[in-house]
Amino acid sequence: MTVVADLGKIDKIIVSYQGKRWPLLPLLEEIQEKVGYIPPESITDIAEAVGLFPSQVQGILSFYALFYTQPQGKNIVRVCRGTACHVRGGKTVLKLIKQHLSLDEGETTPDYKFSLETVACIGCCAQAPNIVVNKNIYGHMNPKKITTVIDDYGRE
Repeated sequence: MTVVADLGKIDKIIVSYQGKRWPLLPLLEEIQEKVGYIPPESITDIAEAVGLFPSQVQGILSFYALFYTQPQGKNIVRVCRGTACHVRGGKTVLKLIKQHLSLDEGETTPDYKFSLETVACIGCCAQAPNIVVNKNIYGHMNPKKITTVIDDYGRE
């Protein structure tokens, strides 16, 4: 399945930011929120709208890990690799999620339902090991809980 971005939708977002001061980050955030990623073919239009060079926009996109230039899954699963999560079984949690989704880190399922990432720390060490699915944090992960959480999102 190939995902094609709606460039008309992106153009409308870009126009709403023209003439604003320091609009790049909010503009990129809104495009990603509404489209799911920042299509590379939109970078020139974005740059022109905010008075930057395309290379400057690309620099921002590559600097911030939470901006994507490729389509992502509807549900982004982030596995914490912080010390507390590691000590309490985070490595096993990651292994089980990889098996359950048939994904490696940085990959997206062919149906675009899930993407898998790891993060340095999500800041909920007392509930380790943790995962985040979209904006929802799940602590005290174990094999049964992993299956339940992932399967709940797969039904959406």
